[in-house]
Amino acid sequence: MFVILVYDVSEKRVAKVLKICRKYLNWVQNSVLEGEISAANLKKLKLELKNAINEEEDSVIIYILRSTRYSERQTMGIKKGGDELII
Repeated sequence: MFVILVYDVSEKRVAKVLKICRKYLNWVQNSVLEGEISAANLKKLKLELKNAINEEEDSVIIYILRSTRYSERQTMGIKKGGDELII
């Protein structure tokens, strides 16, 4: 499956959350990652994030796309992340 993950966490947890996410997904830009991931790895990622964030202060949203066949990414302005996987 293909996922897009966005997060908004306290400054003191940003580096830790980014490090966890980059083990599984590709960094696109500030607080946004994307990539192909297996169901098992998505479960691991969610567990690691659950242990790293404060659920009363932080937010993580994961968009799950079954296929990227009918999607497209359009970028305006500078590109901050890689283009390895394009939606």
